[in-house]
Amino acid sequence: MEITNVETVEFRTHSSVHYSRWGYQYHGAIYETTGTVTRILTDEGVEGVCLGGSKAVNDRWFKPLLVGENPLDREKFWQWMYSLTRWRVSEGEIAVIDMALWDLAGKYFNVPVHKILGGFRDRVKAYASSVPNLGKPEDYAVHAEMCKKQGYKAYKIHPYIFFDPVEWKFCPDTKTFPKQDIEICRAVRERVGEDMVLMFDPWVVGTGGGYTLEEAIWVGRELEELGFYWFEQPLCEDRIEPYAKLCEELQIPVLAPEMSVGSFYTRAEWLARKATDMVRMESSLGGITAVKKCVDVCEAYGVKCELHGGGFGNLQILGATSPKLCEWYERGLLRPKQDYEKPRPPLRKICDPMDSDGNVLIPQTPGLGMEIDWDYIEQNMTKKP
Repeated sequence: MEITNVETVEFRTHSSVHYSRWGYQYHGAIYETTGTVTRILTDEGVEGVCLGGSKAVNDRWFKPLLVGENPLDREKFWQWMYSLTRWRVSEGEIAVIDMALWDLAGKYFNVPVHKILGGFRDRVKAYASSVPNLGKPEDYAVHAEMCKKQGYKAYKIHPYIFFDPVEWKFCPDTKTFPKQDIEICRAVRERVGEDMVLMFDPWVVGTGGGYTLEEAIWVGRELEELGFYWFEQPLCEDRIEPYAKLCEELQIPVLAPEMSVGSFYTRAEWLARKATDMVRMESSLGGITAVKKCVDVCEAYGVKCELHGGGFGNLQILGATSPKLCEWYERGLLRPKQDYEKPRPPLRKICDPMDSDGNVLIPQTPGLGMEIDWDYIEQNMTKKP
């Protein structure tokens, strides 16, 4: 079997993600945007598919590497592609190709990807992940209670991010509001009781953003008093030493890094430096191959690897790992009056349906489990491939 083509198709779709003056996403009215889907074709008619991908990058860098090769040689391709990051090929672009190759392999062998990886489970505990800037502390408390009634056993707070809760307006991430953030945490804990797991994620983005070390220590100790499970990405990730100091000071597990490039190599360095207690990783940082390597590193160190965000790639990894190693699935971002169960085109079904016990069901169809509406893509194509 040989790869005959790598094809990237652009199409019109819609989104509810908008951007403030300072760059952070918030949710408002639906607007039109452009989506892509990447296909890897073979001479035996089996193909791998993944949403996303850059046509320019795929045509220039990845297509010449892959055409004529055996699509099952995923490790070789990953090593080739990762070497291109020095030429400004991103880990996210590598991830799309890698996941399309895993999708192809699953379809070739007629099994879901997690069975190729080594199956472990068919469902995983989900936590409700709030949108940031949801409102006043009471608004967060009401939303957390609603999620608990829906079956969620855990709730993660994204507090005031790129937002000033005193002036009630957007602001740069160099301004932080730890006291107001903790007011949210107190309100949520009081409303949902002690039996719901709570996490906290102030989501630091810019190099000058996030709490100071002193603020993070204070927030962490407040979270300890409130019985929170983890404290996620509270400091700028460009500097490892403050994280090491934070881990020394706190009992609550610190979960990091989230945004740092360098795939699993970076995570191994953080563990060696004792700069995190639990590792954050995701399939968009190099694909399923990279996450699998990261999970193995975490298992060797005896720490948890909690996957960031949702999606088909993360679900397949979770289907092949023990809950002692990867415990939770992030479902969201959620807000009141949101119909999360409705798929966004071109998907026919959402990737992560949830049962009444708060578990997300891992796809059992061959490959990644994506059900794509190709008619929608054809009708909304921006230009021919």
